[in-house]
Amino acid sequence: MNSESLYQFSIWTVMLLLLAFYGGTYLLTLGIRKKNEDADAFMVSNHRIGFGIGAASMTATWIWAASFYAAATSGYQYGVSGPIHYGLWGALMILFIYPFGKRFRRLAPNAATLGELIHARHGSSSQLILAISNIMGSIISLMVNFTAAGALVSVLSPLSFQAGVIIAGVGVLLYTLWSGFRASVITDFSQLVALMAIAVVIIPAVFFAMGGPTELVAGLDNLTPEQANFFSGEAVLEQGAPFFVAVLAYAIGNQTISQRLFAVNEDHIKPTFLTATVGYGAIVIGLGMIGLMALTIGIEPMNGDMNNLIPQMVSGYLPPVFIALFFILVIGSLSSTADSDLSALSAIMMADVYGKNIAKGNADPDRMLLVGRLTMIVATVAAIIFASFSLDILVMLVFVGALWGAIVFPVIASCFWDRVTNKAFTTSVIVAMVMFSLARFEVLPLASGFGLMFELLASIGGGIIIGLMAFGFLGRIAGAIAGVLALIGMLVFATGFLREYTVLLASLTAYGTSTLVCVVMSLASKEAPFDFDLIRRRVGDYDDAAETESLDTGRPVEPPKTAGQPVAQS
Repeated sequence: MNSESLYQFSIWTVMLLLLAFYGGTYLLTLGIRKKNEDADAFMVSNHRIGFGIGAASMTATWIWAASFYAAATSGYQYGVSGPIHYGLWGALMILFIYPFGKRFRRLAPNAATLGELIHARHGSSSQLILAISNIMGSIISLMVNFTAAGALVSVLSPLSFQAGVIIAGVGVLLYTLWSGFRASVITDFSQLVALMAIAVVIIPAVFFAMGGPTELVAGLDNLTPEQANFFSGEAVLEQGAPFFVAVLAYAIGNQTISQRLFAVNEDHIKPTFLTATVGYGAIVIGLGMIGLMALTIGIEPMNGDMNNLIPQMVSGYLPPVFIALFFILVIGSLSSTADSDLSALSAIMMADVYGKNIAKGNADPDRMLLVGRLTMIVATVAAIIFASFSLDILVMLVFVGALWGAIVFPVIASCFWDRVTNKAFTTSVIVAMVMFSLARFEVLPLASGFGLMFELLASIGGGIIIGLMAFGFLGRIAGAIAGVLALIGMLVFATGFLREYTVLLASLTAYGTSTLVCVVMSLASKEAPFDFDLIRRRVGDYDDAAETESLDTGRPVEPPKTAGQPVAQS
């Protein structure tokens, strides 16, 4: 299949589709716009998001550009197991915030960011490390979504890649700028309804247009033995395991998840995140099957770019009406995540940077709103510029997930263990970042004793990941047993072998290094144990508690008990 055979809309048709989507979304946000927005509503909707809106927003936010492009890439590169590896581990990223999220909300019920909790626990240095990692992740996420928009527009119309990037960036900014997080969640709901309705039509349509089950089964002969193997070791080690390692990293490090955790009514946290987990997994695994179908019938990505695979498939096999639906589907999914990233970035700059470190706990809510909106503008411009480089989506996802892996243990331990110190938190993350970089880019020769050193650290990291997952759902004893067993298994099977898979090795090294440094320094510290009750007193709302409305019911609700400006740290 070549570019000449692909269906393309005219410039005017594409512009009308984009205008209809972004114009309609903008009009939708006018219904919730307030003349005088307040800072807490702008960041977390006054902690009053209900189950329906919350679950829809979490699902729509997590089904982003990568859910289309990288899921299809997984199916195309790794065969029958590829879609499972991408969709299942992505769903677990939502699920595994739940047990730890309950602890975060209990400690800081009025927080807008996880960084505020860490600031109350440790101070500025630890908080800023978390904030910087979140900012990097959200900027890259914005770039990925705008890249996807550019690729889609350039394949399905005569418009250039750069034009698609700019239109998507400006469109998302326009409807998010005034109401912030409130605009993001209300549009997420409508976008998810449309996304699910269209996906139910598009995925089967592509499947049967390509020949249906008969063609798919016949094409399995074109797969390599590894691609045809559902339990492919290559797929596990090159994608499944790195994504599994990234589960906790994304759950803890991604502000778009944390923001919804702090925004959802506390009683609705469990059903919200469980529903989002199931919804995401089902949709994304289905999208990944399109890549598998392309592999079975021997389609080559246009211009060798994997980002073109899904647009190429839809454009080549479906009639114009279905192509238009697909166009809206992808634009809606990437926009729902992009507006969430803008909301996340604005909350970080408002609360973590301005509120805690510039205003020192005496923040002016009006100035916070200005900071948040300026952040959105600057972030959009930066993401548009970076998106012009058209980088590979799958590589960026693994890289960011590994970076966040360095903060997982220090953050979780800081919320459960009263011995963790600010110095231990900060030092462990910095050292882990250095060790991750040395392993990932093979600065030190892995064939020597350095390879064994990294494998030992990675084994500790593997034990920590399994231990923390078990701890979150089953408690400390189960977590400790699972962690020790995983560590022993890693030491037996990974030594001398793991160095051949540098992405996985580096990711696990980040976990292991940060854990080892954090534990040793905390145990060696002479500081008094921390009183967790201080966190609740140090983290408060930024606006005086006015009567607010629930986005699910529209009825007035009682204001939070701890209102007013944050209490300065003692």
